[in-house]
Amino acid sequence: MITRSPEETRALGVWLAGRLHAGDVIILTGDLGAGKSELARGIAWGLGIRGPVPSPTFTILNVYTEGNVPLYHFDFYRLNSPDEIYEMGMDEYIGGDGIALIEWPDLCREVIPRDHLRVTLERKEDDTRQIRMEAAGGFRNVGTWREGEQA
Repeated sequence: MITRSPEETRALGVWLAGRLHAGDVIILTGDLGAGKSELARGIAWGLGIRGPVPSPTFTILNVYTEGNVPLYHFDFYRLNSPDEIYEMGMDEYIGGDGIALIEWPDLCREVIPRDHLRVTLERKEDDTRQIRMEAAGGFRNVGTWREGEQA
């Protein structure tokens, strides 16, 4: 899939949110500036979260409960050790009553369940992003978004 602006990347997130269920785990991969946070904002907005949706880079986890289903937005970028996730009890939010959205998942692979949706974002030129969605384990197919498609 191709998005050509931050707004279109967020629209893809809104579309994806309409296909997610409590217990789902979505991992976002891509370099810095690839659009992970924009996609996460779209997912949050699609779940009915109306406040600001900042990246949890310094907090590791932002919890949103005001939407249709809780959203647990992780950013493992600043983890010093995977043990931090367990020590703080954050692993309990993954695969639980809400949707776990995890940026930089490779820094703590052991908490990623077998069944998850891997979303890879790649910056092409200017605001253009190539985005791939791959179901892992028994995660269901979420369909295919088309450029310009609304939720």
